[in-house]
Formats: sequence, C-alpha cells, structure tokens
Amino acid sequence: MKEYKVNHIPANQLGITGKADDRLWKKANVLTDFCSPWRDLPITPTEFRALWDNENLYFMFQVVDTSIHIDKMGIGNESINVSDRVELFFRQDDSLTPYYCLEIDPTPRIMDFKALPNRVFDFDWKWPENNLIVKSHSDCNGYIVEGSIGKASLEKLNLIQNNKIETGIFRAKYQKVDASTYEPIWISWVDPKTETPNFHTATSFGTLILGEGSPNFPDR
Repeated sequence: MKEYKVNHIPANQLGITGKADDRLWKKANVLTDFCSPWRDLPITPTEFRALWDNENLYFMFQVVDTSIHIDKMGIGNESINVSDRVELFFRQDDSLTPYYCLEIDPTPRIMDFKALPNRVFDFDWKWPENNLIVKSHSDCNGYIVEGSIGKASLEKLNLIQNNKIETGIFRAKYQKVDASTYEPIWISWVDPKTETPNFHTATSFGTLILGEGSPNFPDR
C-alpha cells in the first residue's frame, strides 16, 4: 500500500480559511502522485496535504482547473455527484465493512455517507456532528478545499489503528463533451488495477501514517 506521512503540529494552531494560507501548511508533505488509469488523457495537477494535532486531522486539496464544473440542475447529493469534487474514503480494514466517504465540491457542498462492499450506500448516515469543518476557495486557476476532521470521530469509528488511517484520496473532473454533456475523469492516488473506474474497492486505498511531533515549526 502507498503511504503518506502526516506530520504533527501543536494543538489548535492551524486556521481553516478555505485558502490554505496558514503557514503551518508548509510543514506538511506534498502529495502530487495522482493518476487516471482508465483514460489516456492529460490531467491537471492535484495537490494534497495533511497535518494532525491531538484534536484534529487537517486536510487540504489544491486543484489546478481553469474550467470548474458545478452542476446547477440537480439538488443535494444528485448535484454534487455530477460536479467536480475531491474525495476522502476511510476504512477500518480491507473488508470494507464498513467504510466512510466524504465527497466535497468546490463550493463546498459535502456528500458524506457510509458504505458497504458492492456499492451499498447509506446516504442517511452523516459524519458525527461537530467533527467536520470544510471551507473552500475558487478562482480562475482552480480551487482549494480545506478542512478538519475531529480525531474523536475517527477514533469512535475505529479508523485510527496503530497511528495509521487507511484512506482513499480521489478527485473527479467533469470534462465538457458538447454544449450540454459532461463526462467524468476519475483521478486517484492509488491505481486500484480495475478494468473500469472504481474507487469503491479495497485496492484503491493507501495509508496515512500519523507522525510524531517536531519542535521545528515555521513562524506564523
């Protein structure tokens, strides 16, 4: 499994603004190793960063995209599901019974749900209350999605084991085909080695490793 080390920072020091402008983000490792295994097309860069403290797991996506697509015809999950977005999936183990999904578009609307294998989705389930903050920012160059997830909720869902969180990191890009049609390009950190696009499989996950603290932090 691919691994990404999540560096530790002092508690309650990182500010979530949607612009990823807190200097502590400079402490994070930069993940740019994304691919679209199912289509031989160039993809614009996707950058992911994560940090953690004793209270929260922090995450940030920075996406280069000069043609952001936000569906305005549908409502709720129906609309988010056909919009550009970034995604985080969390699982307890490779049985995927269950796993938990956060799909966030650039506005930022959130589609959060609980899942079982073979695409059994429970959209009535919501991330534990007061344990999820998400903000975003868009401009002509692309968008940023920035957020925090309460460590207490990750522990309650049994998602942190031996300082590791098994995680899928994804992006969906809707490309215009004609005046009224868009088709998705599916982008993943881990190539799941499936014949057709599929994030909802055990082979699409990597591991976030919660690193130890360090005294060397950038000035705020």
